[in-house]
Amino acid sequence: MRINIPEALNQFKHDNNLTNDYIANYCGVTCSTVSRWCNGKIRKIAPETLAKLAEMLNIDLEDMNRIRGLQLKRPILGTVKAGYGLLADENIDGYVEVSESDYSKGDYFLRVTGDSMKDAHIHDGDLLYVKQCTDLPSGSIAVLLIGGEEVTVKKLIKKDRYWILQAANAAVEPRVYTLQEVEETPVQIIGRAIYSRTELSVFH
Repeated sequence: MRINIPEALNQFKHDNNLTNDYIANYCGVTCSTVSRWCNGKIRKIAPETLAKLAEMLNIDLEDMNRIRGLQLKRPILGTVKAGYGLLADENIDGYVEVSESDYSKGDYFLRVTGDSMKDAHIHDGDLLYVKQCTDLPSGSIAVLLIGGEEVTVKKLIKKDRYWILQAANAAVEPRVYTLQEVEETPVQIIGRAIYSRTELSVFH
């Protein structure tokens, strides 16, 4: 029998003699939010919250999404420069639907500007899916924060005494940082590029 979240929650409360307070504390939301879940007034639930709800109800997350008919989503966080000079901007610009397998692979999307990574199939306007991390092996396509402000995506080449931020475009010069400059600037690894998604325009 097909169920929905209001039914599942109300049955869970009845079976375990629980209140909305318990559910709110478990899922990290307010009691009023839980109340709206229970009466069906909230139809959209953030993916992270949905995962907590599935855990509490002991329902597989895939089944939970099937119940809801939901799509898993990851946020778009500002833009990333495929070149240099763009300031970091962590405002959420929207959400992108991803598959269940992709949901676990990455954390957020960044919108690419510039063409310095075009030969790596990362183009101007693409949405770059990123896994948050603080270190990567040499040869990875990295998202880097430079000087606490500038975000860029480049192939990261690590040498004994310096790092090379290598573009995938012969017209763009690589940027080289000594290990001292990496520490002092600083040059920080903030993510690994998983894939790039091109949004196609619809023409009439």
